Amino acid sequence: MMAPWLAPIVWNGTYNIKILNAQFRQRDVRIGLTVFAIKKYTVFVPTFIETAEKYFMVGHKVNYYVFTDRVIDIPIMELAEGRRLIVRRVPTYQRWQEVSMRRMEMLRDHSSRQFMDEVDYLVCVDVDMRFSDEVGVEILSELFGTLHPGMYGVSREGYTYERNPQSEAYIPLDEGDFYYAGGYFGGNMEEVYKLTNFCHNAMMKDKAKNIEAIWHDESYLNKYFLYHKPTKILSPEYLWDNRFGIPKFLKRRRFVAVPKNHNEIRN
Repeated sequence: MMAPWLAPIVWNGTYNIKILNAQFRQRDVRIGLTVFAIKKYTVFVPTFIETAEKYFMVGHKVNYYVFTDRVIDIPIMELAEGRRLIVRRVPTYQRWQEVSMRRMEMLRDHSSRQFMDEVDYLVCVDVDMRFSDEVGVEILSELFGTLHPGMYGVSREGYTYERNPQSEAYIPLDEGDFYYAGGYFGGNMEEVYKLTNFCHNAMMKDKAKNIEAIWHDESYLNKYFLYHKPTKILSPEYLWDNRFGIPKFLKRRRFVAVPKNHNEIRN
């Protein structure tokens, strides 16, 4: 429930949402939620938005930012008061790995140009997911990451960090705190800009050396969090895949993967 550097790890029952809601409403906080729906991934947008309307930051001001190369495929959806759907056209890329890595560049650029003026916090997640339980302001902090559900309970030596010493994402075997998921991170605008700027620049340095980190943007995210500790960590309740089963420690599954054929969607 607490990291060694005293950052809280958020689990069910570790917070009082009524108190937190009152605090954040008093500050009139605005929250941005970003997803990338490139190529066939636009098929996930309706379910993502519909379930977010039911469970994500209910009662707070939310901007949904959908980055896509197929603007025409994004439906017009009815949203609650104070919530907006903003669609941004972005380039398409042949390889899904390139799409994954370019997210950091686009988030960085929009953080400096648009997000700073429109929201106070940014939550960056994958689109091929659905909300299935409440996700509220308890997740918000200066900088937060999420424990990867597939690495929960694995020893540090077993983490799939980038192990190539020539890579900017390299983490030695005897270093690392947790393994964080690339599909769920965020924070205030200043911290998100710093994170995405670091990750993009590191990727470009590796690309110049013809190096591609093992898990793409997720590898660089883990490198960043090693030396820039998150101020809050989200438990696997906030990012789950039902293929891992339902272990006893998991009391709630708030954001879960939509079953899919990865090869078919990425092709």
